[in-house]
Amino acid sequence: MGAGGGGPAPIAAGDRDTAVRRLQEAYGEGLLPDGELDGRLQRALTADSHHELAEALAGLPEPPPPSTATLTGATLGGRIHRRGAWEVPRTLTVASALGRVRLDLARAVIEHPVVDIDLRLGTGGARITVPRDAVVDLTGLLPGLREPRYRPRRPARPGGPTIRITGVLGVGRLRIRHARW
Repeated sequence: MGAGGGGPAPIAAGDRDTAVRRLQEAYGEGLLPDGELDGRLQRALTADSHHELAEALAGLPEPPPPSTATLTGATLGGRIHRRGAWEVPRTLTVASALGRVRLDLARAVIEHPVVDIDLRLGTGGARITVPRDAVVDLTGLLPGLREPRYRPRRPARPGGPTIRITGVLGVGRLRIRHARW
């Protein structure tokens, strides 16, 4: 129990997924013997606390720090465009005072189960295309003058990344859509 007496924080699904992925990668790199993987996976999947989750990962090398990147429209009216097979960092900050933002994640390389996009728009608009199986979370977004335009896919297919969009829109408009393929 912590000092506040409220008990340990619950384990998020993303934490469990990360632990399972670390165990699988460690096995693939030869860091875990054959007979040990199943037991550690079982402990990770049934852990009730972060301490138990850490025990399942004991002895493994620490993962690299989460990747972050910042994209800015540096010039007046500067545009930010990313499309094709670009590598999406774990945390992406996008800032544009006047320009347009176009992020196409449909063919991007997304290696993280959760991607946080901190969007800072002034008067320019943003259009984000997410993978077909992505789950979009807008709970941390302050819409400004216009509400974002987004229709979730029905039903969402399991296994896709979660794209969490936070930040401030200003007077710009945000449009989010799922890739068609």
